[in-house]
Amino acid sequence: MIQIESLTNPKIKLAAQLAKRMAREKTGKFLAEGVRLAEMAAASDWDVGYALVTPHAAGEPRAAAVIATLEENGVPVALVPESVYQKAGDTQTPQGLLLVLAQKQRSLDDLARLTKTSVSPTGTATAGASAAAQPPCYVVLDRIQDPGNLGTILRTADAAGMAGLILLKGTTDIYSPKVVRAAMGSLFHLPVVSGVTEEAFLSFARESGLRLYATALDAKARPYDAADFTGPAAIIFGNEGQGVSETLLASSETLYIPMYGGAESLNVAVSTAIVLYEAVRQRHTGSLSEGAVSGAD
Repeated sequence: MIQIESLTNPKIKLAAQLAKRMAREKTGKFLAEGVRLAEMAAASDWDVGYALVTPHAAGEPRAAAVIATLEENGVPVALVPESVYQKAGDTQTPQGLLLVLAQKQRSLDDLARLTKTSVSPTGTATAGASAAAQPPCYVVLDRIQDPGNLGTILRTADAAGMAGLILLKGTTDIYSPKVVRAAMGSLFHLPVVSGVTEEAFLSFARESGLRLYATALDAKARPYDAADFTGPAAIIFGNEGQGVSETLLASSETLYIPMYGGAESLNVAVSTAIVLYEAVRQRHTGSLSEGAVSGAD
């Protein structure tokens, strides 16, 4: 373990800069801060550039175990004073351990390869089938802006066993520190493709045989539990204020979540959780809801 005491050290300066999107895009790096995130990153196949740790954190058993794993894998670990760490970190109540990692720049082709699976001749999941044996179901986000929403959706999609997350152009940065924290390590589990154009996504959907669903309040929308999520699918959730774009709506079956109180709408992360867990229910039981329509309309 090396020691760093200068605020002008390149490792400290780089970590501090990664709070800004421009620096993340220029360097292809991002931060994962906190013991739990560091544990999950160290256990993943992600490329860790280096770690910074305070003397206090280095003495804690969990942090010490992460440090040992990183050093076994050849990752440089630097011991830094609290004052220097505060310059590099991004959290209000730092835990004294952060990693600088390389971003993964995946394409839609990469996603297709990662999620390629054999499905039944009908293209539907069977009762009791494992997630790995099921046709893919992707979550697509159209210009989601709030980092907390994005991180929560990523975490939910991971928990629901989705095949991947597709971020269309205009969606906030998946590598923002707030997104990474809100995702609670799911970034290291679920494949994510960013910066996708509508045209590229629709082409991918056609080539992959995906049935497209989008949440929207329009005359043709059906209740979300009337949809058939058992086959290859992509579920689109739109911008917090503007919803899903007209181009995507024109190519999708629209769904809505019934509401019985006085609220006008639900938070997009909450809406995502509700719809995805109906998809989970169908895909793991092989049972459609009453009124669900199988096959293309």
